[in-house]
Amino acid sequence: MSSQSSDIKRAIRMSGEFTLKRAKKKAQEQIDHLFNVSLHVAVTGETGTGKSTFINAYRGLRHGDEGAAETGVTETTTEPTPYEHPTVPNVVLWDLPGVGSIKFTAKTYVKKMQFEKYDFFLIISDRFKENDFMLAKAIQKRKKKFYFIRSKVDSAVQHEGDEGTILSKIRKDCQENLKELGNPPVFLISSKDLSAFEFEELVSTLNSELPEHKKYALLQSVPITSVAMLEKKISMFKKAIWAAAIASGGIAAVPVPGLSFACDTVIVMSFFTRCYYAFGLDDRSIEKLSERVNKPELKSLKKAPHLKELAESSVLRMGASAAGEFLCSMVPVVGNAAAATMSFSMTRDLLENGLTVLADEARMVLKEA
Repeated sequence: MSSQSSDIKRAIRMSGEFTLKRAKKKAQEQIDHLFNVSLHVAVTGETGTGKSTFINAYRGLRHGDEGAAETGVTETTTEPTPYEHPTVPNVVLWDLPGVGSIKFTAKTYVKKMQFEKYDFFLIISDRFKENDFMLAKAIQKRKKKFYFIRSKVDSAVQHEGDEGTILSKIRKDCQENLKELGNPPVFLISSKDLSAFEFEELVSTLNSELPEHKKYALLQSVPITSVAMLEKKISMFKKAIWAAAIASGGIAAVPVPGLSFACDTVIVMSFFTRCYYAFGLDDRSIEKLSERVNKPELKSLKKAPHLKELAESSVLRMGASAAGEFLCSMVPVVGNAAAATMSFSMTRDLLENGLTVLADEARMVLKEA
């Protein structure tokens, strides 16, 4: 029992708190951040700059896919259009009509677009103009974060030759146009291939500047463009294991038959499912990866059995553990603490082992690509 108690003490230290009660509260907050915190991203720019293509690429979709933003059409809407992430529904990208495409003054545009609802703004342009500058100043005035994306970089490189020279020229031009705003960073991106150029730099910047609780939504929703991006996602889930395990231990201390088993099942399977989609192991993601890298053989990895196997083995272990926890919880004085320790240790082990299985599978898929 002492080793199990030391596990609980270690989890309390990981929470940054000094008591189990405060650690439980913080754990519940972190679980809520992992599963429920919303992220609303405003994407704006003039027609033809590649807004819709970027919105689709971020969500792992192509033109014509269900839920994809229409591309190559004349902008006629005067309302923000929401596009929900297909696997992280609490993340929404909003397509805002460009200032220059509709007859709004800057003041009425800000009001109409409901600036207060967005966590940050992405201003997309293939050549920054006065309207982009005006919009940035309006966002800045409201103390909101904005980031410039210079789109269609691949086209510029393809047409003009030497990549290093062209990128340097584009960046210098952007910085010259935007210096009155305090030299904000500009990210050179190709929505046709987010793994090229500076999409990862954009994600790293967002991750460093977003509030802590919003980072979970960001990292779960961004596409995997490299091994480094995958490892960031794996690290995020590793850091959340202590919270899920403490939440599980708190439930087990309540002597209600079946309660711990039911709640542990929800915690564990929700965690695994989020990992599964965040790591791109679902059929749709693997099929898209296969098409993007032109490797049809990757499609044979579809319907990977790991999530189902994890579910079955986890339920068996949790069922056996729940019976012991309930008996422990009925023992006077020390029973609740013993049940909580059993539940904590079992949930932690399940999550650590399951995360390792899914992470290794994701690494293998990326290596094959």
